[in-house]
Amino acid sequence: MDHGLKEGDAAGPTAGGAARGNNAAATTAAASSSGGVVVQVREKKGPLRAAIPYMPFPVAVLCLFLNTFVPGLGTFVSAFTVLCGARTDLPDRHICCVFWLNIAAALIQILTAIVMVGWIMSIFWGMDMVILAISQERRCRSAESDLH
Repeated sequence: MDHGLKEGDAAGPTAGGAARGNNAAATTAAASSSGGVVVQVREKKGPLRAAIPYMPFPVAVLCLFLNTFVPGLGTFVSAFTVLCGARTDLPDRHICCVFWLNIAAALIQILTAIVMVGWIMSIFWGMDMVILAISQERRCRSAESDLH
């Protein structure tokens, strides 16, 4: 995110710096609401996080449930959905590579569950699965409505 100075902003500390900073922020917000700058944010995912498959919603909820009570089990199940054709954010990688990345994530969750890190990671992983499933359903519905 760019927090740099824009044209017309005060640079450096001044007597009324705090008030001017707030006014500059309000001016920038007003300018952006009137059709100014469009900001797009994309999350950069590591290979393990990008290997989480886009599954149907009920399967994602099942994996979240499994990950909540048996750390890593839902992630292990999700690895097999990749072999069944589930899409991931790693389109350039081979299916077997993505499968093994998911198995590695499951093993990390299982092995570190003893110190609670794996359990927490496992729950967050399951929540990501559900979020990805919801986003996939929304994309499918919008594509369907575009066709009709």
